[in-house]
Amino acid sequence: MGILLNLIAFAVLLFLIWQLRDRTLSTRVFAALVAGTVFGIVLQMIHGPDSATTSTTIEWVNIVGNGYVKLLQMVVMPLVFVAILNAVAKLHDASSLGRIATLTVGTLLVTTAIAAAVGIALVLAFGLSAEGLVQGAAETARLEAIQNVQAPKVADLSVPDIVLSFIPSNPFAELTGASPTSIIAVVVFAAFLGVAAIRLVRRDAEKGRSLLALIDTLQSWITQLVRIIMALTPFGVLALMTKMAATSDAADILNLGTFVVASYIGLAIMFVVHALFLAGVGVNPAAFFRKSLPVLTFAFSSRSSAAAIPLNVETQMRRLGVPQTIASFSASFGATIGQNGCAGLYPAMLAVMVAPTVGINPFDLGWLAMLVGVVTLSSAGVAGVGGGATLAALIVLPAMGLPVTLVALLISIEPLIDMGRTALNVSGAMTAGTVTSQLMGQTDRGILQSPEDAELLTA
Repeated sequence: MGILLNLIAFAVLLFLIWQLRDRTLSTRVFAALVAGTVFGIVLQMIHGPDSATTSTTIEWVNIVGNGYVKLLQMVVMPLVFVAILNAVAKLHDASSLGRIATLTVGTLLVTTAIAAAVGIALVLAFGLSAEGLVQGAAETARLEAIQNVQAPKVADLSVPDIVLSFIPSNPFAELTGASPTSIIAVVVFAAFLGVAAIRLVRRDAEKGRSLLALIDTLQSWITQLVRIIMALTPFGVLALMTKMAATSDAADILNLGTFVVASYIGLAIMFVVHALFLAGVGVNPAAFFRKSLPVLTFAFSSRSSAAAIPLNVETQMRRLGVPQTIASFSASFGATIGQNGCAGLYPAMLAVMVAPTVGINPFDLGWLAMLVGVVTLSSAGVAGVGGGATLAALIVLPAMGLPVTLVALLISIEPLIDMGRTALNVSGAMTAGTVTSQLMGQTDRGILQSPEDAELLTA
């Protein structure tokens, strides 16, 4: 009976969110975030986070939450492929691709290096250490599961292997998301096809025009699919936040509260860093974050940088005035390379915390410089999905000769921190796109400076 009543209450919340269909997407997403959080807290207070009633309720709620995320994952690869292909094919000069890629990836890697430095500074400032933390049977089991399932996909890759993985030997396999770097491989494949289309236009104008028309039609078709799915965003956010609030263990959060606080201070500092980058190229940071709020909110609740790609691209194009080519590149690259939160801040913090347990001086400047370098380079190829920070840690810690046991000890508070990290990842991708667009003089200033924001991805 308790489960039935919970599901009826959830259905009522879904209906109330649907009733807001005439409001802006930002309003609906924010309402869903608040409603889901409150409903999840109520479930935990009444039934407890580990009760059978809560677990069964969340299993049903997951049909909406996880179902929505799966729909987004379904459309990510087709969207990335067609968006990059269409954008590159319309370039008059294919050589500009090099500048776009260099500026975008450069910005992502520089901000990731800064994030690593911020993480190091916070651990030292707060005096955080893994010494004294006890690994029990539960944490041991978690660690074994993580290593067996996830680590072989990425942890054994050297930096040259990661770079080579960007070149698709089988692009059709990459379209299935077969590897952590599949998104970048698809971008590379689409970019080559786009360059080939430019050559065809020059050598056979009639066939070239037909090909461009076909590509443009595909782009419009995929866009309509994306808009249908994105119209479901408020319902997905409601379910995802319900799960997070209902299943997070308050005792675990309190036990590791200092780490949580330090992590969010680091995230806040990195948002300021993004603001400084934007101000440096003539963009008003306050306007940027206001216009970006819907995609940052979605990233926060979904914990998936990859799932946020459609909304990321749309936000850059329709609200920030970034051209399609740059928006598509930065959103796609930003979901795999240079994730400031998951692949920069987090693994650096863990490495400094673990260092004293194996006799390493965490104040050694040479060791810290090497850590920043390893974190920055290894940020390439970390999949932009929930748990990406765990994968990043499983790459960085062994590379620095450190044990990975702390990864398992922190797994219980992962969802709480991961939400903020994912929002930072997406902010970093949009910052890279906006900075690149500004430096190349391609920003539509009318859109960027408009006080009225275009509505995003409605059905």
